[in-house]
Amino acid sequence: YFGTPACLAQSPQLYKQMAIASDFDRVFEVGPVFRAENSNTRRHLCEFVGLDMEMSLGYHYDEVIEVLHAMFVHIFDGLETRCAPELAAVRAQFPSDKPRCAERPTVVHWEEAEEMLAEDGAEAPPGLSDLSTAQERRLGELVAAKYGVDLYFLDRFPAAARPFYTMPAPDDPDYSNSYDIFLRGEEICSGAQRIHDPSMLEEAIAAKGVAVGPALSTYIESMRYGMPPHGGAGIGLERLVFLYLNLDNVRKASMFPRDPNRCSP
Repeated sequence: YFGTPACLAQSPQLYKQMAIASDFDRVFEVGPVFRAENSNTRRHLCEFVGLDMEMSLGYHYDEVIEVLHAMFVHIFDGLETRCAPELAAVRAQFPSDKPRCAERPTVVHWEEAEEMLAEDGAEAPPGLSDLSTAQERRLGELVAAKYGVDLYFLDRFPAAARPFYTMPAPDDPDYSNSYDIFLRGEEICSGAQRIHDPSMLEEAIAAKGVAVGPALSTYIESMRYGMPPHGGAGIGLERLVFLYLNLDNVRKASMFPRDPNRCSP
């Protein structure tokens, strides 16, 4: 970048947290995200529209979950009422129903998810590792059967499966104050409470073996002048559309999909 190495935006994560440190109580961004991941699946793209939000917390990171749930319910209701003709046209070719949502957030803790998978027996529980795609889908079916919803939050992810800036759970450092949001059994959003103490953040970075370059140095420094407890989430727009409409591939939710095998047009 004018003689200096740079990369395309992979996430606004550090920047939206720095905005919270700048005394913005709540921030959001809608913008392009680029990921050079060789993921050849029905739900991955190398370029997508990211919907990101971050907010300070009053008492508990459940406040973020409440805001996110209310947002999704508002979006879903708005789509069905304001975009009914467009949905009818799409559903004539790709049949789907409106996803089922509870009035309040449906939150499944990691330990409960493990019990549900163990009792079911179709997929082994993940332990302290991240969920596989097969485990995600089966858990989504179990949650739908138990709670009657297609949208739910999986809370208390294992700390080993989350980034360095994720706040560990106060009762057990093996878990974290983080969550994924699932729609029809697949992830559409990842979020968490973030570490807001610079010393704790430096320890977490070192424990993950991450190198502290200029970008991270600035990020850490921004917290030394005061950072409130905060949390947020990042949503992939195309994946949200793909699962809302119950399509068979995320590429049908993008006009010009870019994946490991396609860069143009």
